[in-house]
Parts: sequence; structure tokens; C-alpha cells
Amino acid sequence: MKILYLGDVMGRAGRRAITENLDRLRTEWKLDFIVVNGENATGGMGLSAAHARVLLDAGADCLTLGDHAFDQKDMLSFIEQEPRIIRPLNFSKAAPGKGARLITARNGRKVLVTQALGQVFMKRPFDDPFSALEPVLKAHPLGGQAAAVIVDIHCEATSEKMATGHFCDGRASLVVGTHTHVPTADAMILPGGTGYLSDAGMCGDYHSVIGMEKAEPLRRFITGMPKERFTPANEEATLSGVYVETDDRSGKATRILPVRQGGRLQQSGPLAG
Repeated sequence: MKILYLGDVMGRAGRRAITENLDRLRTEWKLDFIVVNGENATGGMGLSAAHARVLLDAGADCLTLGDHAFDQKDMLSFIEQEPRIIRPLNFSKAAPGKGARLITARNGRKVLVTQALGQVFMKRPFDDPFSALEPVLKAHPLGGQAAAVIVDIHCEATSEKMATGHFCDGRASLVVGTHTHVPTADAMILPGGTGYLSDAGMCGDYHSVIGMEKAEPLRRFITGMPKERFTPANEEATLSGVYVETDDRSGKATRILPVRQGGRLQQSGPLAG
């Protein structure tokens, strides 16, 4: 299978990049399955039902969330109606929706998508991601009903993300970190056959401070005082994420490449020059 995973969509610029490019990339790269992290698509904080529909209509097969999963309150009910949206497994026992689902790819095969929140340096004391992931991975062995298994580990610390990669090695097709909005340069296939990237980066305007207009973050760093609300930057966005090819029998990764399309970052992808 050919799989594209795109990092946190940041505001209007990120949504615009998705709607203008996703269908083209599916055709050019012959993609079977596309996952988009919609965590910051609505004003940089969460995902509204309306913007979820925009991303799905643009061609995403599945959306993941993160620690801002329910900042937009209509997601509390919409996630129960839309099975293609995955919230973190360990968000809260009272949270609506599911933290893992089998979703049918365009080629008719099933892909398990799951997400967990890390604990290190996160603002809330989320439950242990490893104990949350273990029963999901056991119930869906790679190469069985699930032709591919994708794990989104949404957290701050690269050490925690790397530990998750090794924990899932041989049991997932891809373990990809999200949340920091900064793409890392460590795309690799682990010894057990799991594709890994510490952070997919963001789909947003990189002429910014992690997707926000520069002035207010700079003011706060320099003076230590807030003045205005953060506002998502809205110049041309870069689509940032990871491309993975998997073996049709085992579900393990056979190829992995960072993806950066458009905007200010150096371009990368399966057909990049």
C-alpha cells in the first residue's frame, strides 16, 4: 500500500493547502490511503464539524486529533456521527468517539488507525499511552484483518515518541509523531519493519512561530507578558508529513520518505526533484 500521513493542519492556511493539493497528490503518487491530523485546523485550536467535513471532502480517508480534540464543542457530538475521525485512546474515559478504528482504503483493504497522547511535558496528566496501545495492537495483528496499522503518537518529547516507535516495532506499519509542528529528519524503518518519524510537522505557514503570526509570540518571549490572542499565520502553507509504502502480505514498511510540498520548506516526497 501507498500511504500518506500529514501533520497538524494549522488554521486557514493549512486547510487551503489540503483542499488545493490533496486530490492531486493522490493521483500523482497513486495513494491508497491518506490520514490527516486535524488537531489545529480551526483557528489553531481543535477541529470543528464544518472544517472536518472540508478535510474529508478534500480527500482525507481519516482524521486524527490530539490534546485539543474537543476545543471546538460541536466535535463532542460530531465525532459520534463520523467514524473516520479518531480521537486519542487515552484522552479520557468519558470522551466520545473511538481511539482506534479499522477504515477501508481506496483499494478495498482495511487500515487500522489509532492515536495516543504522550505524558512528558504535556499540560494534562493523560493516561499511560503504552498500556492504552497494547490491547489495540494485540487485537489487530499486522498483516491480518489490518493490511496496515498506523499509530499517531501526539506528544512533546521526541524520547517518548521514539520509545513508542520501538514499543510498536514489528506490530505497526507506521509510528508517526505529531504535536510540535516542527518536522524531524529521522524518517527510518526500524529493525522489525515499522516505519518511524518523530514528528510529521504541520500543514501550515512556516513563516511564523509554529503556525502562529510572529508578533505576539515574540512579544511574550521578549517581555514575558501577553497582549493579544495568538492568530494563525495565513501565508502559503507547506504540506508536511510522511509517505510510506508497505508490503502487501506482511503490512510492514518497505519505503519511507518525509513529505514537504509547497510553501517555504525544502521540497520532499516520492516524486520530488
